[in-house]
Amino acid sequence: MKILVTGGAGFIGRHLVDALVAERKDIRVLDNLRRAIRPDPAGCYHFIEGDIRDRVTVEKAMEGVDVVFHLAAQSNVTGAMVDPDYSFTTNVGGTYEVLRAAKAAGVGRVVFASSREVYGDAETLPVSESAPLRPKNGYGESKVAGEAYCRAFSGKGLEVNILRLANVYGPGDRDRVIPIFLENAAQGRPLRINGGQQVIDFIWVGTVVTALRAAAFGPVLPGPVNIGSGEGTTLMELTGKVLALTGAKVDIEMATSRSFETVKFVADVRQAERL
Repeated sequence: MKILVTGGAGFIGRHLVDALVAERKDIRVLDNLRRAIRPDPAGCYHFIEGDIRDRVTVEKAMEGVDVVFHLAAQSNVTGAMVDPDYSFTTNVGGTYEVLRAAKAAGVGRVVFASSREVYGDAETLPVSESAPLRPKNGYGESKVAGEAYCRAFSGKGLEVNILRLANVYGPGDRDRVIPIFLENAAQGRPLRINGGQQVIDFIWVGTVVTALRAAAFGPVLPGPVNIGSGEGTTLMELTGKVLALTGAKVDIEMATSRSFETVKFVADVRQAERL
């Protein structure tokens, strides 16, 4: 079985590729290294430096592939606000190119990494897969569009499984709240909280890798599936955990909330548990 992992040099991708390599699968990684460090495969897999927006590159990477994990994206909410053009062309246009090439190459299945940001601020918690899609930012909007293209191609004979990931954390992550808090605590800098009302569903990267593999090698899913812990953590609780674990003596700074951020999200994970 030949496997292509787009975004395989990124945070989640590296953990996924390590798990696949341990299973001795034939793996290709396609990544433009925009937010990743060049990997050293050491013969374990084939690395292709390239962009999913480039049709020729994607078509070549897709040759002979059986399963695609599509993780490549502008995956940072703030980054999508700073550079909306890159977010759109990558998350929407790039997803189209991946799906188009997969269909043309006769790929058996694509697993698409979507996000809890598609829901925005839901009316009730926990949030089930049937909740309305009301994204609050360009990143969430781009994932809604990506899901729409996945559904369009699944109607043309390509198997596509969609996972809506909550806030993933673990070794190698950066530019998100847990690594930022840990770095600030280690360096004696204040922990900054914007708003303070946030409730976040944090999910361990190893659990996400297990879900991705199940979505690739198990049955076709009936629709998008939430992958989260099913538990909410407030930012104040998170700061307490960080300070307790690090022993840091730093200040907590309160700042104004940011309008583009989802305030509260807890995933309803009953369908994931059942499947």
